[in-house]
Amino acid sequence: MTLIWILLATFSAGIISITAAASLSFKLLTRMVDSMVSLSVGILLATTFWHSLPEAFKEAQASVDTLFSLLLVGILFFFFLEKVSLIRHNHHHEGDGHNHHEGHDAEYAGKSGWMILVGDGIHNFVDGILIAAAFVSDPKVGLITAIAIIAHEIPQEIGDFMILMNAGFTKLRALIYNLACGLLAVVGGIVGYLFLDHSAKIIPYLLVFASSSFIYIAVSDLMPQMHRRIKIKESLKQMLMIGIGVGIVIGLSLIQN
Repeated sequence: MTLIWILLATFSAGIISITAAASLSFKLLTRMVDSMVSLSVGILLATTFWHSLPEAFKEAQASVDTLFSLLLVGILFFFFLEKVSLIRHNHHHEGDGHNHHEGHDAEYAGKSGWMILVGDGIHNFVDGILIAAAFVSDPKVGLITAIAIIAHEIPQEIGDFMILMNAGFTKLRALIYNLACGLLAVVGGIVGYLFLDHSAKIIPYLLVFASSSFIYIAVSDLMPQMHRRIKIKESLKQMLMIGIGVGIVIGLSLIQN
């Protein structure tokens, strides 16, 4: 019976958060993609430094040096992943007689989209393990944990949708891939239930690796886009949206605590 509750909770956590985020993103925010890039930066960085990394360092049995080393390796890994994508793209279009500028070609722009999906998938997998651990401890605690995860996932998923659309994904494609990532919470729930003692030990490492993707995307892809708009009014709007993104994540974290 516990496994059934875990499956229902993890499925709901993934689907509800993504559906809510998609509804808000597609109906209210698609005309404001440029502004939402700034909001995404705030959400990604706040999720990383206020939620994921503190949780990883608090729970880890490994040394701080090991976790920071993994964070560095993760950032370099996503740099390598992006470099391979760029090389492949340039080779593919070499001599085709077309001028492809950044932000125009969907295949080129999609590099950040694939990276955010990797990080989000890992994060959802960890959420599934956490829900399973809570249900094994106490079904009531499991339910509260699932609700808390849904609450903090919604703003992050909104940020993910904005990044995917900014990277050239269609609405349908962004929704399908996000739903697939959301189902990794179910996989995490099953793994957590069957191998709780072992899976709990790897959570900090998975959180750190997922955090490396969020940091890399925010700093290397989204912020440079924001620097292209240098007017004072636009810059102030960007800082305001970053602050709102950070405030949303911190506010939800404080409510959950």
